[in-house]
Amino acid sequence: MLQGILPNGWHHMLINELPLLGALTVVGYLLGSCLFSQWLPWLLYRQNIVLLSDDGCPGSANVFKHCGWPLGLICLIFDMAKGFLPVILGIHLASWRHFLFPLLMLAPVLGHAWSIFFQFRGGKCIATIFGELLALLQISLAFWILAVLYVSFSTAIKITPNQRRSILVFSLFAVISFCLELIKGSIKIGIGCLLIAAVAIIKHI
Repeated sequence: MLQGILPNGWHHMLINELPLLGALTVVGYLLGSCLFSQWLPWLLYRQNIVLLSDDGCPGSANVFKHCGWPLGLICLIFDMAKGFLPVILGIHLASWRHFLFPLLMLAPVLGHAWSIFFQFRGGKCIATIFGELLALLQISLAFWILAVLYVSFSTAIKITPNQRRSILVFSLFAVISFCLELIKGSIKIGIGCLLIAAVAIIKHI
């Protein structure tokens, strides 16, 4: 049946890459669920970032604020890496054109937002999303779209508080990135951008 619908060779790609992308999606959620910005301050300084922070968010921004820039930078790298690694592996070991790729993009962000190791609570996903988009840098402009939007609404058109700014930024990011990927013919990445933006918006509301 697939042979009659898909171009030559594509049905093999979809079938052969399905277990790999499925496994990477599960690993991506579990890796995303590892809240390094909660664990490392506690292990090193016995500091509970969730209790110390105003917003109760186990994110790297609160580690910078309460534990200093060295540990904050380490947590930021870890939070970005858990988004970067599953996506870059999905690109190089399988294909971003596969129908499962949007779910692979969603998985680490979903894990960070609703961690299985933290009673299905978590952070706001910004660093993890930037890590994913960094992995897509060679095939997508989504990283630059999000970065320019954040810089623009933090400097040229300053919007406060941070919660309102992030909701606006991710709303615009969802529309712009999806439309651009649709025009480019990379709809799977566009859908993935919609999904991760939706999670970020929900977490900031």
